[in-house]
Amino acid sequence: MKGVWWKSLSAILILYALVAGLLLPVPRLPILNETIRNLYFHVGMWFAMLALWAGSAWFAFRQLKTNAPEADRRSSAAAEVGFAFGILGLLTGMLWAQFTWGKFWVNDPKLNGTAISLLMYLAYFVLRSSVDDAHRRARLSAVYNLFAFVLMIVFIQVLPRFTDSLHPGNGGNPAFSQYDLDAGMRMVFYPAMVGWILLGYWILDILYRVRTLETVADSESALDLHSHP
Repeated sequence: MKGVWWKSLSAILILYALVAGLLLPVPRLPILNETIRNLYFHVGMWFAMLALWAGSAWFAFRQLKTNAPEADRRSSAAAEVGFAFGILGLLTGMLWAQFTWGKFWVNDPKLNGTAISLLMYLAYFVLRSSVDDAHRRARLSAVYNLFAFVLMIVFIQVLPRFTDSLHPGNGGNPAFSQYDLDAGMRMVFYPAMVGWILLGYWILDILYRVRTLETVADSESALDLHSHP
């Protein structure tokens, strides 16, 4: 039963966010209207992305400290799952922008910082695939991962707050919670955030297990080749 409770909680919270997020009433706000329901999904995916990339950076630090292959596998798996949630967050954000700003993409520091951050992590995957030696790959990618995480925080969380931005909570714009996130929305918003983060960790756990099995299978194949020249 180990680990079952939080997986069940994740499934319940995501199901609750889907049903309640689409059916419960929301504030009638100018321009936003029904699109404010995207808050439960778009922001939740961003939270999951940030949590996964933070976990990836932590395991990268652990890899540099201990040289443990398990830490490297967890770090790379967390980066991949975080990247997937980042793409989903970007797509849901673009859809939201089309209905509120009139375009799928505008010259906004938050959006540009997000695109740069995704490209940085895409370069991380390219780096890993270009190095054959496992030990060297783990060390190089761990160092790059830590730099990428710090720069991602700067591009997504810091710079947009000091420049003009259309995005809520940045560039002088108030965040949703400050003026239009009522009690009814909070009852859906906070559980949804927890649900998306748990779902991300669940997928990470599955991917890590798959990578571990692949590593064991590769080791056994190598042993077979040495024993049967």
